[in-house]
Amino acid sequence: MPDRRNVLTPEALAMMDTIARTGSFAAAARELGKVPSALTYNVRQLEDALDVLLFDRSSRQAQLTAAGEELLHEGRRLLTEIDAVANRVRRVATGWETQLTVAVDGVISQVTVFELCEAFFTASREQAEGQGTRLRLRTEVLAGTWEALLSGEADLAIGVGPRTAPPAGIEYAPLGELEFVFAVAPHHPLAAAPEPISDTELLKHRAVAVADSAQRLAPLTVNLLPGQDVLTVASTEAKIEAQLRCLGCGFIPEPMARYHLEAGRLVAKQVQRHRQPAAMGYAWRCGTGPKGQRAPLGLALQWWLKQLDSPATRRALLERHAGPWGG
Repeated sequence: MPDRRNVLTPEALAMMDTIARTGSFAAAARELGKVPSALTYNVRQLEDALDVLLFDRSSRQAQLTAAGEELLHEGRRLLTEIDAVANRVRRVATGWETQLTVAVDGVISQVTVFELCEAFFTASREQAEGQGTRLRLRTEVLAGTWEALLSGEADLAIGVGPRTAPPAGIEYAPLGELEFVFAVAPHHPLAAAPEPISDTELLKHRAVAVADSAQRLAPLTVNLLPGQDVLTVASTEAKIEAQLRCLGCGFIPEPMARYHLEAGRLVAKQVQRHRQPAAMGYAWRCGTGPKGQRAPLGLALQWWLKQLDSPATRRALLERHAGPWGG
């Protein structure tokens, strides 16, 4: 029987993650550049070493057993920890993180985020003698933006809602307020409805909602009426497209709707169910040192926080959504 420590390698854990994510051995083999038989052999090595079955052989898909689910969960946690250790070692040596992950809510201006990325790459390469920090961007929605930070999968989260008391090791700062507008296509029945439109009238029409990307935190539901028909989409851009096509109605961030409102492709309507501006913020991880003192932030995270300290940058992140797709 293979030794457990010899088979529980980062590569094996990453293999489990790939199989679970792609849903089949064949798809995982293609992504990993292996033949399916080699992948099956590696899984059997894991199963022999742990003396468990990781996949249900009676299923045509790569269906994990309870033991497989546990290994997948713990494996992902260990891989995150391994990346974090490498990051801390690099930061101690050079001050610059090996990788910085930024979670960005879908209502934040993409053009501004990518302008910041351009400036960051220039600054980090110049100051880190060519060994710049790798940057990873994640797009999240509602509670999913907080979850990425709290789970350790992100170092910085932009576009989070306020919390009364951020958890230990997390710092929060306000970004600003985001206005929302209730909008429908010009040929939608509500476009000609008397204002303000009541909840009773709204209940007769399908709403379009963006799915919360949180997997573990309680997902948020905003401005949906009990019993209302709902079309759920994955992003705010998809929500706007759905409403342009008269597939439903709902609140849209005003800066993202502005182009379509000015072009007459959307019509703003007053409703009794008024939505207050959303308070937005940004938050980041600030760990502790071996003796419990506040650990110094890496230079990459410091750079981003310096940019976010600018009122002009914060305003641009909320406001710069020109053009049909925010470009």
